[in-house]
Amino acid sequence: MAEGLRPCVPSDIRESMGAGLEGVVAEHSIRVGSHNWVNGAGKPEAWAVRALRRAAWRSALCVFVAVDGHTIGALLLADELRRETPRALQALRAAGITRIVMVTGDRVEASETIGAALDLDAVLADREPADKDDAVVTEQRQDVTVMVGDGINDAPALTAANVGIALGARGASASSEAADIVILVDRLDRVSDAIGIAKRTRSIALQSIVSGMALSAVAMAFAAIGWLPPVAGALTQEAIDVAAILNALRALNPGQTNGRRMVPAAAADSLHADHEQLQPALDRLREIADALDHAGGIDAVAMISEANRIVANKIVTHERNDESMVYPRVAKYLADRQSLGAMSQAHREIIHLSRLLRRLTDGLSTECADPYLIRDAQRIIESIDALVRIHNAQEEDIYEYAIGA
Repeated sequence: MAEGLRPCVPSDIRESMGAGLEGVVAEHSIRVGSHNWVNGAGKPEAWAVRALRRAAWRSALCVFVAVDGHTIGALLLADELRRETPRALQALRAAGITRIVMVTGDRVEASETIGAALDLDAVLADREPADKDDAVVTEQRQDVTVMVGDGINDAPALTAANVGIALGARGASASSEAADIVILVDRLDRVSDAIGIAKRTRSIALQSIVSGMALSAVAMAFAAIGWLPPVAGALTQEAIDVAAILNALRALNPGQTNGRRMVPAAAADSLHADHEQLQPALDRLREIADALDHAGGIDAVAMISEANRIVANKIVTHERNDESMVYPRVAKYLADRQSLGAMSQAHREIIHLSRLLRRLTDGLSTECADPYLIRDAQRIIESIDALVRIHNAQEEDIYEYAIGA
């Protein structure tokens, strides 16, 4: 709408399961889907091969768009891993979850990449809603099963599981109604918190029940042998009931903490803001890497030089600031500082790649910008972009732990 364009309502929409959609928009036939479905089984064009290769590198889904039988472009769709997910899965295993399975409707390639990164026990990809229900039933044959979901399609599986947990922040009322537990924030790490709360509450309830019954039994024994008069016995029973209730009220408290200090909220906000400011530079690096697929001569030299400036002025400066100023501030709030050691290693690798890009850029001219040099620069830029994004996600996870999020 900002560009003055008016969206048209499509008609005659047809879906080919697992392949794509087709319909009519403004009297033009539109097809959106996989390459084989949009273009047939013929050999893809050179630009399409580059798009497919780029999607494979990034574990993304490549969606082609055709108008009146002519392919006009491709979209790369990728899901980013939530920052809290690795920590959440570790917390689930620490809470006693022995087997974690991901059931998703996404493609196999992207799903298996995420599964390997998270060290999941199994990945079931390309699944329909009914398949999720079947997967839950299969897991129930082995042990008590917990299902976590956040969409309408997850409702049947949430109902079938022994315990259904819905992430209700997205407003999926069907999944919330089907679940036994609803978590009102869209964060996976809150599932382990819920398990911890449930275990602590059950433990306190058992303490209150057992202690109350034991004390009542002792009081009845004393009353039976005449050591406890009726009036005193009644008062004693009331005191036992009050004690049991007060003990049960401990469940309202958050419980014991590990005693570590938390990073002040203002400092944590500053750390997040630094990463937000770096995001446009990373997006531009990705654009340059994509554009180098078909660039040459003076255009390639200009883009490689721009990438070198971005890396030197923004990314390297950010990493050095992290190492010299941020990490010393965060370290005193962490019980285990080894994670920051691994982060420092990532800093050194990013700086090493920046040196390679600078050496390649020094003295670069149109005459020496052959296809091999351009591809080398493209690979370095891609590596820096991917490494910094992963590194930032890991830092965000550490910062959230440090502030107790």
